[in-house]
Amino acid sequence: MKTTETDPTPGYNTKIPDSILTPDRVETSIGTLEFFDGFPTEETARKVFDNLDFSRGVKVFLDGIPGASLEAIRVGMESIHVTQCHHVGLAEELMDSNSLFLTGNTDTVYAVAFLDLERDGPTVVEIPPGCGPGTVNDAWFRFVVDMGIPGLDAGHGGKYLILPPDHAGDYPEGRFLVEDGYFVAKSRSYVNLVILRGFLVDGEPTAAVEMFKTGLKIYPQRDAEHPPEMVFTNFSNDDFNTIHSNDFTFYEELAHIIDKEPLELIDLELRGLIASIGIQKGEGFKYDDRMKKILTDAVAVGNATARAIDFQTREKEAYLYPDSQWKTGFLGGSFEWLKEDGRGGRYLDARTLFFYMATVNTPAMALEMIGKGSQYAYINKDSNGNFLDGVNVYRLRIPAPVPAKDFWSVVVYDPQTRSQLQTSQMFPSKNSEKSELHKNADGSVDLYFGPEQPPESHQNNWIQTVVRKGWFGMIRLYGPLEPWFRKTWKPGEIELLHSPYPAPTGH
Repeated sequence: MKTTETDPTPGYNTKIPDSILTPDRVETSIGTLEFFDGFPTEETARKVFDNLDFSRGVKVFLDGIPGASLEAIRVGMESIHVTQCHHVGLAEELMDSNSLFLTGNTDTVYAVAFLDLERDGPTVVEIPPGCGPGTVNDAWFRFVVDMGIPGLDAGHGGKYLILPPDHAGDYPEGRFLVEDGYFVAKSRSYVNLVILRGFLVDGEPTAAVEMFKTGLKIYPQRDAEHPPEMVFTNFSNDDFNTIHSNDFTFYEELAHIIDKEPLELIDLELRGLIASIGIQKGEGFKYDDRMKKILTDAVAVGNATARAIDFQTREKEAYLYPDSQWKTGFLGGSFEWLKEDGRGGRYLDARTLFFYMATVNTPAMALEMIGKGSQYAYINKDSNGNFLDGVNVYRLRIPAPVPAKDFWSVVVYDPQTRSQLQTSQMFPSKNSEKSELHKNADGSVDLYFGPEQPPESHQNNWIQTVVRKGWFGMIRLYGPLEPWFRKTWKPGEIELLHSPYPAPTGH
């Protein structure tokens, strides 16, 4: 242990370890820090406090993405007049690229509603038989309860009672009760997202739309005798935004949540972190010019960090196969992003990776449910490791047989919005259920991606891209089968074609 000799003073230790001393001058990444015998100068204090506020601003952005994302969906749905619990946004002609939703799919009929348990008290959600995967998430995008096929009703339909966080009685977190004919779940927040999906029948959404319109009921429990009439708003072909901000207004979105929700929405540690940058329940969002400048910088760095985690990830576990660009959004196999069953704490980057690009938190997305639900993988680089560029022509081969009991699809997204890529196609996707895909002699399917319409022989298999714009893709298997989970089947890589389109290989 290295020590420093000091002037001999009665009662003074003359051998002090260097490791506990602070030099008078230290060179760091935030500049030169100066001290007088360990006392920081005013300039040094200014630098380190600026850096402390900056680092906390970055962390608030990364940790606050789930809450801000759900709040942005609420505001977006409010913009199309989904403002009461009995108002439902319904994608009657499927979700297209007009609306901005994080990696929304073109393959199922979405029904979206919001509960305000502070305003309405305990609220009933009646699920019709045949409902596909459905979930309730709280205001911090945490799991409350599943509905439909993966839910307590197992697709047979039923009544769910969602209780507010201040509801009296013993309702332990994560436990579901059956009381008086209800499946009962207690939320940690007042605002809750209800998102349901209906499956296509013969490639058409008609049956799912009818199922929701005739069978879905949402109302305050106090109005059970005379529930309000349901109001369905068709948001297909509608132009609106549900994505959180990536600039200073992100913190304003977060401030609304903190003011609206009970203190116990988040733990003391996170509450203190958010308060340290000026956001506190009952106090609003307080900042001066200095803090706004620092937080504007912090959110820019936070946004860049989230994008690096998603699109240049250093997490080896994200890659599904050796020497492949296909990645999963659920690292560690835990819907709570717990590392090694919690022994390694929370997998923070894995949580950011998911919520910056996707929505809806449910155990069903992380569990191995053979023949049920759905599984996803995403890709943003070609087989050479280069970003996917809309100016180029690429090919993706989907080997046969695809391990999907129901169907599979590939959807293309804009890396800026993480929403469906906006092109003249409206639906930037191909789906084995509703697309008349040309098949190769061995049953495999070649999908082509490029900015210009290909020859007629490839048109059914073509997804349009945009010159001077990047893109990324996502494959979904509905009713995934064992070869997916065992990784004995894998999609091909996305290959850059040097000639625009090859000759067809036959049916």
